[in-house]
Amino acid sequence: MPPPPARSWGTLVLFALLLLLVVASFATLPLPWRDFFTLESIKNMAEFLAGFAPPDLSTPFLVKTGIAAAETLAMSALGTIIAVAVGLALALPGAGRWGRAPRAVVRGVLNVLRSIPELVWASVTLIAVGLGPFGGTLALAAHTSGVLGRLFSDSLENAAPLPEQSLRTNGAPALAAFFYATLPQTLPQMMSYTLYRWENNIRAAAILGVVGAGGLGQMLKYHLSLFQMQQAATVIVAMLLMVALVDAISFGLRRLLTR
Repeated sequence: MPPPPARSWGTLVLFALLLLLVVASFATLPLPWRDFFTLESIKNMAEFLAGFAPPDLSTPFLVKTGIAAAETLAMSALGTIIAVAVGLALALPGAGRWGRAPRAVVRGVLNVLRSIPELVWASVTLIAVGLGPFGGTLALAAHTSGVLGRLFSDSLENAAPLPEQSLRTNGAPALAAFFYATLPQTLPQMMSYTLYRWENNIRAAAILGVVGAGGLGQMLKYHLSLFQMQQAATVIVAMLLMVALVDAISFGLRRLLTR
């Protein structure tokens, strides 16, 4: 039998530090679990949830909810499309194809874009352009551009360089070699990243409506603030159905890409 591999003490130390962090988190945070399971808490939750039944299924309200769902879906789709375009534009310098200095600058920009949450971006864009779905779309595009730009850059850096080098050696231009050799390697992975971020943006678009970006989130905030629980239940069900539909579409597209 071959000798056992050498143990990496760095990995053991890392796991020990993570375990210590988890223990310290539970020790320092006031988490009154008992209060959550008292009879009074259970009774209050039951009364609160009972107010959601039955959902409002009147035709005018269903039409209004459908329009808001389409608005939320459009926000997420358009924000993702803009982010794909910006991410692809920043991926080339971010992958180091234009030198180390542009790579460092672009990586810094991508880190800033993706480090700021969508709600913070929405607070800025809604002040700039006013309330409505346009500000929410810009907020989604800004955050997702940083995420996809970083993922696309990593995909290009991890692509096998030999096919592109072979084309360049045989006289192919740099742009043609990239489109015929490197991009086909990374395109399925990029599409998978894009679909995954679209799923996330569906949920984020619904949340952004709470701060005035329109769509289902704005409807949910409005009806909850007025304690109109049956209408709020209809909006929540519409959110769940929309997310499930997008997840199914994304799963089907991934299956087609990986065949």
